[in-house]
Amino acid sequence: MKPTLLALDFDGVLCDGLPEYFETSWRVYRQMWSPASPIPAPDLFTRFARLRPVIETGWEMPVLLRALLLGFPEADLLENWPILVRQITDSERMVPEELATALDQTRDQWITRDRPDWLGHHQFYPGVIAQLRSWLNRSLSLVIITTKEGRFVQELLQEQQITIPEPQIYGKELGIAKRQVLIHLLRGMAQSNGRQPQLWFVEDRLKTLFKIAAEEELSSLRLYLAEWGYTTAKDRQEAQDSKRIQLLTLADFTSDFSCWPEPRVPYEQSAI
Repeated sequence: MKPTLLALDFDGVLCDGLPEYFETSWRVYRQMWSPASPIPAPDLFTRFARLRPVIETGWEMPVLLRALLLGFPEADLLENWPILVRQITDSERMVPEELATALDQTRDQWITRDRPDWLGHHQFYPGVIAQLRSWLNRSLSLVIITTKEGRFVQELLQEQQITIPEPQIYGKELGIAKRQVLIHLLRGMAQSNGRQPQLWFVEDRLKTLFKIAAEEELSSLRLYLAEWGYTTAKDRQEAQDSKRIQLLTLADFTSDFSCWPEPRVPYEQSAI
């Protein structure tokens, strides 16, 4: 079996941009908080990388740096990030929309000044580009659903000679939650095909998958957690224990769909 439509997250599924996230976030951090040294501490990137799985949207990344430099324990940040990120932004009088704008502007400036350097701070996961080309050559229906600005996704794909039409990239600029995008896609496919479509979604953020799994209208979707992305050991174990979500390896992802894990039980809202 193969999907009627394959929906993919971008960061943590197709592309590893940790060096870029860190560098962009540090530049924004310097604008917002004016640290004494323009050079980050030697261990800051490693700590940031360990905590990358807590991030839902980009504006949180400079706040994560702030939390680390304020001395918040990593264990607390892993367990309580949704609460702590709001506490920090409130206490520092930071506005998420302003942080998001600063991140996008910083990226745009970086691309304008040194596009090869910006591109060089990203790396597609092994085998992913070849798999994308194979799917597109076989006319597989494919969309990307991401909290990244769509134009940045296009920049990175074009560098790899991958063309995905703009309407098939659902980026942050649309302001629509991933589960709402999936509902929209599912309804459109059902209306045009007149039957239940096979929609599969690959994401590396477990909390996002749980939100989607809780939507009754999306009970027919196959949901996959990308093991190779920004996940923790706890995330991977929860996915393995879940009846609704399948844990997907990079080897599975870059193989034929027949190698992808099958649902363990019929999809039902209660089987999460």
